[in-house]
Amino acid sequence: MSPTSKPGAGRTFFVADLHLTDERPAATGRFFRFLEEEVAGADALYILGDLFEAWVGDDHDEAVAHETARRLRALADSGTPVRFMHGNRDFMLAARYAARAGMTLVADPARIDLYGVPTLLMHGDTLCTDDTAYQAFRRRVRHPLTLALLRHLPFSLRRRLARRARAGSQAAKADKPAAIMDVNEAEVVRVLREQQAARLIHGHTHRPARHAHAVDGRDCERWVVPDWYARWGYVVCDAAGCALRLEDL
Repeated sequence: MSPTSKPGAGRTFFVADLHLTDERPAATGRFFRFLEEEVAGADALYILGDLFEAWVGDDHDEAVAHETARRLRALADSGTPVRFMHGNRDFMLAARYAARAGMTLVADPARIDLYGVPTLLMHGDTLCTDDTAYQAFRRRVRHPLTLALLRHLPFSLRRRLARRARAGSQAAKADKPAAIMDVNEAEVVRVLREQQAARLIHGHTHRPARHAHAVDGRDCERWVVPDWYARWGYVVCDAAGCALRLEDL
């Protein structure tokens, strides 16, 4: 790297499942340092969902929401595009907050050309097809009519509903086998085939790793982005390929 080059130049970063909240300042501080020390000058930053612990609307009032918007806007204004994909915790994040944060909203899934490799980006929850109860809930809560209704409810009621939903989700997880909450291998192969992608990058499962998949005689790879609870990390890609970084918080 030349003395005049920027730290992240020629690289694209992928994060997910940060679950930022005022109650977890260590993760928030680590994220802000990551933006300054690692991502500055990068080709792009992709946030693949669950940036926040819970998001009940763009009138979200946690301090972390305001500071995160400021930091991401500064990164975008410096020349590094910031792209955001909804997760299961922040699917109500909409255009108003995205504009404040300088983020471009991207669909799930999104297929991009990543340094010449057709790459599929997903949050990852739709790959967990064995969890039929969650998939049914997801379809209901993501329906446009449901979203429209939720956005018209008072903020305090939306926040209570979100807390109740999180409590119910935690209780449901306790009764589910771990395998059900991981991706379905056949679904992974299906989406790679359908999208004609050689690489898949996703979060949601909190099981960071690189996996190899054979799809119609093609060698494909799947990168799982880490969460930011006890650990933190990201996937970074350049013209030579991708790598996973994982460290204690």
